[in-house]
Amino acid sequence: MINKINENKEFNHFRDLSNQWWNPDGKFKILHSITPLRIHYIKKNIINRHKIKNKKKPLFNLDILDLGCGGGLICEPLSRLGANVTGVDFVIKNIEVARKHAIKSNLNILYIKQNLSSLNLKKKYDVIILFEVIEHLDNWRKIISKSIKLLNPKGRIIFSTINRTILSKILAIFITEQILCWVPKKTHSYDKLIKPEELISFMEKNKMKSI
Repeated sequence: MINKINENKEFNHFRDLSNQWWNPDGKFKILHSITPLRIHYIKKNIINRHKIKNKKKPLFNLDILDLGCGGGLICEPLSRLGANVTGVDFVIKNIEVARKHAIKSNLNILYIKQNLSSLNLKKKYDVIILFEVIEHLDNWRKIISKSIKLLNPKGRIIFSTINRTILSKILAIFITEQILCWVPKKTHSYDKLIKPEELISFMEKNKMKSI
């Protein structure tokens, strides 16, 4: 019952924000501002590994899965760089927003409405992205285990999450949400934040190397 209540709480929170995804001055303003940095990081970490030499389409033909894609803020720039992008989110309004914006942007992105706890995808991917997702999950280990099974040989998972420290509780939750309003209120719960060593330990137990 607790898990179901928490899941509904997360669903309602992001459903209510779904019309804000592509407003650069809206509730997700901070995500818009850091998207170029994220795309640079993704490119830096995978281009050399896959030996892609196409400068105009440096992610050409890579299969990339964005879990918890929201409105598609990461999916679209990756698609422009040549990747075959699939975005998955459990909020149907997010998927609808993402699909409409992709059409408007003339991008061919596959968006799927699925709950990550019951993820069911048929293909495998070169890169899986989980940005600001695992700190919202009741059982992040289960989701990551499912994700690992969706990787091609030598595939990579790229995470972005918040460390569980007192400093992050003050800065990332209290100040950022309550005072500066850079992130919508009640977006994060301190108890669900994950320490890097917890994540690294789990990945290594599942035969994944951290870099």
